[in-house]
Amino acid sequence: MLTRKQLDLLDFINSRIQRDGVPPSFDEMKEALNLRSKSGIHRLISALEERGFIRRLAHRARALEIVKLPESMSGDPAGGFTPRVIEGDKPESPRPANAQPVAEAPALELPVMGRIAAGVPIDAIAHASHNVAVPGAMVAGPGEHYALEVKGDSMIDAGINDGDIVVIRETATADNGDIVVALIEDQEATLKRFHHRGHAIALEAANPAYETRVLPEDKVRIQGRLVGLIRTY
Repeated sequence: MLTRKQLDLLDFINSRIQRDGVPPSFDEMKEALNLRSKSGIHRLISALEERGFIRRLAHRARALEIVKLPESMSGDPAGGFTPRVIEGDKPESPRPANAQPVAEAPALELPVMGRIAAGVPIDAIAHASHNVAVPGAMVAGPGEHYALEVKGDSMIDAGINDGDIVVIRETATADNGDIVVALIEDQEATLKRFHHRGHAIALEAANPAYETRVLPEDKVRIQGRLVGLIRTY
């Protein structure tokens, strides 16, 4: 039996993983549950972990994996749940009970367009270095996709670590809170959380060691939005 707060936190973590492919930061959890401090989030996460609903990934700061969902969330009377190791940005719609099975989309190869900085911006993305196979469902949405290797730790609280491969959908626009590839003054590319503030763009890290960069909107061009993440152990 979960408390209301535990259930709310589990639901929030699960929905953000389904949407973004990565878990939310502790600050986002605190804000979503209207708590005053992160210590309350730590206690809720520990309780969920003890009950077997989530797992903290070893050697991955604040990286979480959903192990199972309660019946009220999973809709499965048997309580079964299969963790999604790699998830795209669009959750699957529930199928009617009489629907015919649908074949899974085959894996596709995407070009890895070099490295993207999750830290201080580095040189702009250039040419593809190699290809990487990704699940077809991850890139089933409209638009072109490409992959980037992450360099740095500024997005670690969003579950994005140095060496991860991020899958990006090409787009020139973003909503507040989206994790995007931003090109600064046509010279530097970085992976950050996007916020529009009047006539300025805030590029927010998910690591308290890095400051939020606020730039005039004409100095920033959005190159794509995060839709998935691939990690090799």
